[in-house]
Amino acid sequence: MTNSKSALIMEGGAMRGMFTCGVMDVLMENHIDFPASAGISFGCNFKSRQIGRPIRYNMTYSRDPRYGSFRSLLRTGDYFGAKFCYETLPDELDLFDRETFRKNPHKFYVGATNVDTGKIEYHLCTDGKETDLLWMRASASMPILSHVVEVDGLRLLDGGIVDSVPYAYMEQLGYERNLLVLTQPLGYRKKKSSSTLFKLFLRKYPLVAEAMAHRHEMYNRQMEEIEKREKEGKVFVIRPPMDLGIGRTEKDPKELERIYKIGRRETESHLSEIRDFLSM
Repeated sequence: MTNSKSALIMEGGAMRGMFTCGVMDVLMENHIDFPASAGISFGCNFKSRQIGRPIRYNMTYSRDPRYGSFRSLLRTGDYFGAKFCYETLPDELDLFDRETFRKNPHKFYVGATNVDTGKIEYHLCTDGKETDLLWMRASASMPILSHVVEVDGLRLLDGGIVDSVPYAYMEQLGYERNLLVLTQPLGYRKKKSSSTLFKLFLRKYPLVAEAMAHRHEMYNRQMEEIEKREKEGKVFVIRPPMDLGIGRTEKDPKELERIYKIGRRETESHLSEIRDFLSM
């Protein structure tokens, strides 16, 4: 089932993304497709049609220090090891199906923050090769815990800094009836973080530090707008029924599986509603 004017739009949140992976797998298992998707880098598995891949490799390698650790941060400057995550893992350990990714007409977009302008930049991933992977890495590169990623003449960090849920961008592209996957429960609002901390650690990137200081305002505006649109029937939202209770760098495989299963259950319980929404 596909609606030509619909898109799958996914909020980030690092390991809270296991909830989204559960959602994606149930959608694929039930042949609910979209002409486009945007948001988290895990979403590449929707275009490559690899059911179960992200939860499988996260549970297998979450405690591997090459995957994510403070040792990796100290040695490489990236908490999530770039070489391991974007080379070793997809090319050797749990193969990323680039051929299916390339042939699938589904359009997959990722967004990243330009550290020199403080604005969002979007990239359409087409073949899953080096440039696409650099953009995916940039879109998931958390400030302070990651190097700035250089690609296509731009210097980039996590897209969630300035656009946590890219529904407005996808609507501009003509996708009007969208399924949004959030990783926080209904009513969640982000609290203000210390601007002093960001100014200290991001002094080389003052526009990023400024965006981080005001990120709670951007995020909360988006949540208010999404909840309004949801009530009006303009978007369909899948979200956790409660706080997921994990941090962005959760390493316990059992906890990752728990979050994944919540995503599966929530989607399974709303399958008929999703089909009705997309068929309207």
